[in-house]
Amino acid sequence: MSILLSLFLKLSAFSLVAFGGVNALLPVLFNLAVHQEHWIDVQTFSDYFAIAQAAPGPNFMTVTLIGWHVYGVLGALLATLAIAWPSSIMIFFLERFIMRMENPLSKKTIQYAAAALAIGLVLSSAFEIALQINHSTAAYILTICTITITLLTRWHPLYLIAIGGALGVLGFI
Repeated sequence: MSILLSLFLKLSAFSLVAFGGVNALLPVLFNLAVHQEHWIDVQTFSDYFAIAQAAPGPNFMTVTLIGWHVYGVLGALLATLAIAWPSSIMIFFLERFIMRMENPLSKKTIQYAAAALAIGLVLSSAFEIALQINHSTAAYILTICTITITLLTRWHPLYLIAIGGALGVLGFI
């Protein structure tokens, strides 16, 4: 199977279970791209994820960057299409189903359940990624401090990203 077809099929299948967005299943994407398919290495995945989070736009840019790494512009386009088309079709039909429901309590229950599922998946994903990419005590301390600051203050996330970047440049992590 050609690498483009493999990229398209695997990312299309990934899209069907990426409830809550790509970030909700980031450890699965990490495992697929780094360990199973060997498309990229751990450091490149971390770099692409950081770029995708810093850039404006959709949160599936990590997938686009992986596709670009695998097969250039054509790989980026194909990876983007693969991650978008299955979930878009599924959500289209799910939304039509929900809108036809007459019981407002049932609609609200589905919306709250979907939100809880997405939040749980994103938090689980963040925990798994932290375990996979933190390789030193300083990195774990930075992760814990970032979580604490996020929960207890109203600091803008860019300040925390800048602090993390500065600590990296200075060689502390």
